[in-house]
Amino acid sequence: MNGKKFFILSVLVLGGFQTVNAQNDGLDMDLEITDEEKIIFFSSFSIVVIVIFLFLARDIILRKKTSYDKKDLGSKQNKTFEKYHSDWGDDYEEIGKRKNTKKNQEFREAAKNDSLPNYYDVLGISKEATQNEIKIKFRELAKKTHPDKTKVNSEEKMAELNKAYEVLSDKEQREAYDRYLKIN
Repeated sequence: MNGKKFFILSVLVLGGFQTVNAQNDGLDMDLEITDEEKIIFFSSFSIVVIVIFLFLARDIILRKKTSYDKKDLGSKQNKTFEKYHSDWGDDYEEIGKRKNTKKNQEFREAAKNDSLPNYYDVLGISKEATQNEIKIKFRELAKKTHPDKTKVNSEEKMAELNKAYEVLSDKEQREAYDRYLKIN
């Protein structure tokens, strides 16, 4: 690596000396370049361009080929289409667009049908309850209604409690739920 640095530095210094000497020798002198100098300059320029290209493409050149690369598989055929039409980008929202997450759609549909349950009533808390109060009340109700403790069919009640806690314990879901909840 030091040899490369030394070579580049010496080329720059030598070029600088030649430029200074050319300017000092005579200002009225016409610049004459011989054919040999043109060949040397063009060859040097070509070598520099090739080295820059190889440097930029080094990862592609040096990458080891795998058995996947050697096979002609369907998953490799239309990469451009997959890049712009894959499901991986669906979770990103565009700036200025309404948040259309699955939870928001569920809340919106349930609010339209007047079937959105009041999770605050399910947990027995007020709408202004803090996260800690929600957690304490959920744990208290879960201990009372858990199917392993009560030995009765309380699975539906436990599922409802879990859903209420899931929505109200998450700040974003709670804000979305509060927008669609109609408290009479």
